[in-house]
Order: sequence, then structure tokens, then C-alpha cells
Amino acid sequence: MIEFQVEGMSCQHCVAAVTKAIREQDGDARVDVQLQSGRVCVESNANIDALRAAIVDAGYTVTGTTSNAAGHD
Repeated sequence: MIEFQVEGMSCQHCVAAVTKAIREQDGDARVDVQLQSGRVCVESNANIDALRAAIVDAGYTVTGTTSNAAGHD
């Protein structure tokens, strides 16, 4: 599982935009966006940097990233 701390999300449109950006990198990704806390949890085999870049390209700021799964780089 990869966890991103994301700033700039304020509504369900933001949730959808972040989810879409991640799924464009990995169509099978499991995405859980917690709007209030700014936490985005992702289960994916995609590269962490690619996922982070997709979120940033969607217009949001990633302020932190953690991964608790081996094999993610």
C-alpha cells in the first residue's frame, strides 16, 4: 500500500480527479481518497514516482509519501 498526503482537495470533484489520475497509471489500482485528511491510499504495482507525478499533474500538491509494501519504487 502506498499512502500520499495530498493538499488542495476540497470536494468530490477533487476525489474523482485524483482517482482518475491514479487509474490512468494503473487501471487496476485500488484507490481510497480521504478528503478531510488529504490522505490517498493506493494499492498498485505502478511506480510511486509515476503515481505522485500523476497527482501533481492533476493539479494537487503531494506533501508526503509512504509505502509499506516491498517492490514499490
